[in-house]
Amino acid sequence: MPANGETAQRKKINIALQGGGSHGAFTWGVLDRLLEDGRLDIVAVSGTSAGAMNAVALADGFVRGGMEGARAKLAEFWRAVARKGRFSPVQRTPWDMLWGNWSVENSPGYIWFDTMSRVVSPYLANPLGLNPLRDVIEDEIDFDNVRCCEAMQVFISATNVETGQIRVFSDGEISTDTVMASACLPQLFRAVDIDGVPYWDGGYGGNPALFPFFKATQTEDVLLVQINPVQREGAPTSAGEIQNRMDEIAFNAALLREFRAIAFVKELIAVGRLPHGEYRDIRMHRIDADEAFKGLSASSKINAEWAFLEYLRDLGRDAASDWLEAHFDAVGERPTLDLSGQLEDGMKPRPSPGSRVSRFLATRRRPPGAA
Repeated sequence: MPANGETAQRKKINIALQGGGSHGAFTWGVLDRLLEDGRLDIVAVSGTSAGAMNAVALADGFVRGGMEGARAKLAEFWRAVARKGRFSPVQRTPWDMLWGNWSVENSPGYIWFDTMSRVVSPYLANPLGLNPLRDVIEDEIDFDNVRCCEAMQVFISATNVETGQIRVFSDGEISTDTVMASACLPQLFRAVDIDGVPYWDGGYGGNPALFPFFKATQTEDVLLVQINPVQREGAPTSAGEIQNRMDEIAFNAALLREFRAIAFVKELIAVGRLPHGEYRDIRMHRIDADEAFKGLSASSKINAEWAFLEYLRDLGRDAASDWLEAHFDAVGERPTLDLSGQLEDGMKPRPSPGSRVSRFLATRRRPPGAA
């Protein structure tokens, strides 16, 4: 049922979830609000890295208890991430806490790990392949539930190290290893071996992959939850910010290629060169975090403090509320993301000053947790 208690038409949609470290808590907030609203049936979900973690938590929770079960499991998962993060050597400094800065780039632990990752291979620095997130995934996610989820199909993307091609895992293939492969940053962790094949982060091949939707479901509406901006103003100057922008460009390249393919097919359908019955006239929609993350540094992607994750969740919920209010009626009728504009220059209108995200940021200049 919708949050307002009124009967409303339920609409089907596919959801694509980008990766971005702890910034994935924004996606948690988006999913939480969409599930709370209750007017959208998620037919399929495609996720990469943190998006993959949100995807499996969503499916696991849905099997346990429908929409409310999914909301509960997503919250449990991110709480577990925060608990594990308490033991991380990478923490905000007292100065950053005093000024309400979520960055961890001044942390001695961050500086040490960042330096080591640039000069020492993870095969030497981390020979046992330890990753604290593996423990969280194994403890929190029941993959039997994920694999047998009938309410929605789940697609997890990873990059084949040997070929450079994307590999999309689905249904019975999804496991702890596939999720960890999807989130494997090669500067920090050894490649994840699956059936003798090494895999790295899925963002290099698709962040996230959209093409699995086109054959797997009859639904032509796709909602992208985008937490990596296509465009940033100005050139980064610090080594960390330069590396982050390089990763963003690389991770968005595959997504832009899929935008081009969708736009091309739509043009051919519109002029009658392709029959709509045989080709999908995809209606793209997007909830992005550009405004919400404008003041966040790249290093905040590894900040796992619970207060920060709550902050991102609340931003995600507000962004989803704005989208539902503005665009729910368009689902099933027309796209709300102009792909041609994305491919020309990546520009798009900013949220209006009256949006929930803008009001949230205006009243939370010093986020929760700031001294």
